[in-house]
Amino acid sequence: MSGAGAPKLEIDASGLQVAIVVTSWHTEITDGLLAGAERALQKAGNDTYEVWRVPGAFELPLGAQKAIDAGAEVVIALGVVIQGETPHFEYVCSSATDGLTRVQLDSGVPVGFGLLTVDTAEQALERAGLENSKEDKGAEAVEAAVLMARL
Repeated sequence: MSGAGAPKLEIDASGLQVAIVVTSWHTEITDGLLAGAERALQKAGNDTYEVWRVPGAFELPLGAQKAIDAGAEVVIALGVVIQGETPHFEYVCSSATDGLTRVQLDSGVPVGFGLLTVDTAEQALERAGLENSKEDKGAEAVEAAVLMARL
């Protein structure tokens, strides 16, 4: 889901055991993503979710797996990786994406993908669900994962 073409979805998250796994880097951005995810969950009737903090994006897949092992029926993975001067960006983005996909497919538990992979901090802020942001990727990750849980 991206940009102006993102659908506005009605979801029902009531009764679901939800874990939000969020990275610790770039807290202004990740706190915005987390706030958007929390707003979306609460609007959808769920205020009993748990927040799991992990060090960085590379740790998101294991954090998601641990949340599932602890009983999560839906996982929302949130974080940001900002392009730097080395290939580190590509490795971390690929590993996190592949890992979250593997966790989702191996477990059958939906994982909402709210990992921003951007060139600049400004691009991340535009997507972080903050007051002046154009997009709320935290909320979109919740919508996608909850809809998959309800299939």
